[in-house]
Amino acid sequence: MYKILVCDDEKDIVSALRIYLTAEGYEVFEAFHGKEAIEVLQKQEIHLVLMDIMMPVLDGISAMVEIRKTSNVPVILLTAKSEDMDKVLGLNVGADDYITKPFNPVELQARVKSQLRRYMLLGGGNVKKDVLSIGGIELNDRTKEVTLDGEDVSLTRTEFDILKLLMEHPGQVFSPNQIYEHVWQDNPYGTENTVAVHIRHLREKIEYNPAEPRFLKMVWGRGYKMEGD
Repeated sequence: MYKILVCDDEKDIVSALRIYLTAEGYEVFEAFHGKEAIEVLQKQEIHLVLMDIMMPVLDGISAMVEIRKTSNVPVILLTAKSEDMDKVLGLNVGADDYITKPFNPVELQARVKSQLRRYMLLGGGNVKKDVLSIGGIELNDRTKEVTLDGEDVSLTRTEFDILKLLMEHPGQVFSPNQIYEHVWQDNPYGTENTVAVHIRHLREKIEYNPAEPRFLKMVWGRGYKMEGD
């Protein structure tokens, strides 16, 4: 479920947007000025922001500047017809689109879907997870490189995908069937030995002592997990 942050100092507008967006299946978070919006973004994984320009405490333009220091989440500005210069300024500081009040719910939903689709297709939802690190292991999903204590580790595509899955969810146990289904994208039944072989090869490359693994561990009867050192 996509999470959308709605930020406007007019509570009636926030309430209306909540109704429109929840009807489409989105989870909605609320803020009533720019500072609150930034605080929500620091605590939640938000996939899109709808934000008014003219607000107390911290206006939408100033909030945009702060947001773009740490996030590329799509932002659609909610503007009045008289705010043409602010629209241009908002786009210049990193806003992705704008909708003029009073807005048409159908147009709003279309703009939201378009920005979310673009964001996810470009991998925006994974920006913060490009580089994963556990102990001395570092995985860069953008460059498809893995290092152990700064030294390059050569992995097959399958080994890389298994390692990425486990590093994205440290401490979580995945059964062999779950790993196979996620990595191979195929029917997982009867594949325990296939996964076990790849896990063994992976340990030989990323563990200091494969016989006594510190990171890629087996949980007897359940599966495998990654643990920090």
